[in-house]
Amino acid sequence: MAARHAGWVAIAALLLTSSPLAAQTYPAKPIRLVSPNPPGGANDTLARIMAAKMAPILGTKIIIDNRGGAGGQIGGEIVARAAPDGYTLLMGSVSTHSFAPITSPQIPYDPIKDFAPISMFAIVQNVLVVNPSIGVNDVKGLVALARKKAGALKYASGGVGSTSHFAVAMFVSVAGIGRETLHLPYKGGGPSMVATMSNETQFYLGPIPGMVPQINAGKVKAIAITGDRRSPSLPDVPTLAELGLAGAESSGWFGPLAPAGTPAPIVERLHRAVVETTRDADVLKGLAAQGVEPATSTPAEFARFIDDTLARYRKVVAAENLKFE
Repeated sequence: MAARHAGWVAIAALLLTSSPLAAQTYPAKPIRLVSPNPPGGANDTLARIMAAKMAPILGTKIIIDNRGGAGGQIGGEIVARAAPDGYTLLMGSVSTHSFAPITSPQIPYDPIKDFAPISMFAIVQNVLVVNPSIGVNDVKGLVALARKKAGALKYASGGVGSTSHFAVAMFVSVAGIGRETLHLPYKGGGPSMVATMSNETQFYLGPIPGMVPQINAGKVKAIAITGDRRSPSLPDVPTLAELGLAGAESSGWFGPLAPAGTPAPIVERLHRAVVETTRDADVLKGLAAQGVEPATSTPAEFARFIDDTLARYRKVVAAENLKFE
């Protein structure tokens, strides 16, 4: 009898968690926001900027829980397996929901089925730069040169499976020069920029933050933005879509996700809080200091974005036969 009673209590608790009443009283305790990266990284920094403003909006504490490792998979699994009650969230990114699923066949979560997207929070645009000595002033010129000197042009990345590797692979695939160019992976964005500035590699595509000083100094030439709109940091540089290369867009993104099955009213409550957060002057200042732009979306839009982005990267990996060993 006691066992049966305990079972009914568990069922009643589950029903209460998913009921409209639970959503109305949410949040009733602190929220854990898992950052799947070590302290000090971009994900951690943006998670703290977001949490600092969201906490008073929601009327509760938001505790950052750094669970770095395995390209974000450790933190991703923690949230995917958490109770769907809105009290454990993931600061997701292109790493956890696009790159890890492709580079790690044994990933411990499904990036689509195991999460309830809440809203985009911020975007980091990428910029395509070339060494000035190759005499290229635009994307058309780079593509023409790559075809004219098949096998001679080399491009840098921050390492196999990195953000810049996926971004530049997307570009060369859509531009049709994947077979005519050679990939040289380095250990991070800094060495990639050095290689391109010294003409060891002729072009590089990576996150805008940190690259603007070298662009302004003429050490590299910016010829395209890979996001879906021009960047406030480089307003005179056109997007790839403007140049007729729609489908080559690639940007780093960050946004909170809940475990799949989280009640829709709770997801909507969190979504409204994220949107309000991105309108705060201090938050906007903090994002600008990191070289990123605020960006919000409805839960449904965010879900479609994640799904579409993963599908596009998988298509490129297949088309270019990319290997990640």
